[in-house]
Amino acid sequence: MIRFALICLTICFSLQSIAQQIHSHNDYEKPEPLTAAIRNRAGSIEADVYLVDGKLMVAHEKSQIKPGRTLDSLYLKPIATLFAQNKSRYSAGGSVTNERKYTFQLLIDMKDNGVEAIRELEKAVAPYRTCFDRTMNPMAIQLVISGNRPPIPNWVDYPAYLLFDGRPSELYDDETIKHVALISDSFQNYSRWNGEGELPERDRETLKRFIKRAHHDNKPIRFWGAPDNPNAWKQLGKIGVDFINTDQVEECAKMLK
Repeated sequence: MIRFALICLTICFSLQSIAQQIHSHNDYEKPEPLTAAIRNRAGSIEADVYLVDGKLMVAHEKSQIKPGRTLDSLYLKPIATLFAQNKSRYSAGGSVTNERKYTFQLLIDMKDNGVEAIRELEKAVAPYRTCFDRTMNPMAIQLVISGNRPPIPNWVDYPAYLLFDGRPSELYDDETIKHVALISDSFQNYSRWNGEGELPERDRETLKRFIKRAHHDNKPIRFWGAPDNPNAWKQLGKIGVDFINTDQVEECAKMLK
C-alpha cells in the first residue's frame, strides 16, 4: 500500500512539473498588475525594468516611465503584503495565496544597466527576503533575470535566490546551468505561423526538437512573440511549451482549466 501511494505521489508531482502554465507578458500594462495574474494562477509574471537615478522603474519604453511606478511599489511590496496575510501552519513564512502549492516566478526583464540594476534589486529585496528566497521559504516567489543579463560566467556569483532566463544559443557548464530558471526564445526563430489553423508540420517538428533539448536539461520553455489566441495556446501546449506567453491572462486561464 505504501509503495502504491509513493508511485501515485511521484506521478502527481511529474504531472505538476510539466503542466502548462501562463506567462503574464508585460503584466504591468494590465488593468490590475500582479493581482489579475495571481487570481488566474499565472506561473510566471513579467515586469520590464529600467534603472533610473538608483530606482528600478517599471515601463515598456524608457519614455513611458511614470513617477511612482517602481518595481517595489508594483510587485515587491504587494507580494510581501500577501505573504504576511497568508501565514499558516503549512508555511510559517507565508505564501502568496492560501493555496498550499501555488507560487510563481517573477521574471524581471532588465532593459539597461543589468549589473547595476541587479545590485539595486538585491537591496530592494533585502527587507522581504523570506518572500523571494526558497532556501528560507519553499513557497517564496522565484526571481528570474532576463533581458540585459550579466556575463554568463558571473551567474554563479549571484545569490541563489536570483536565477536567469537562458537562451538556446548559449552554452552552460554543469554549475552554471543550475542558475538557469528556464529557456526562452523568439517564436519567430522557429515559425512564421500566425496561430490560425494547424501549426505547419515542418515547424512543429522543429519546435519539438528544440523543446526536447531543453527538457532534457530539465528546463521549461517560453516563447515570446508567439501567436496569442486560443487555438495557438492549445497547439503550443500539445507540443510541450511550458509557459504560454500571453497578454490575455484571464482568457488563457479559462482555456487551461
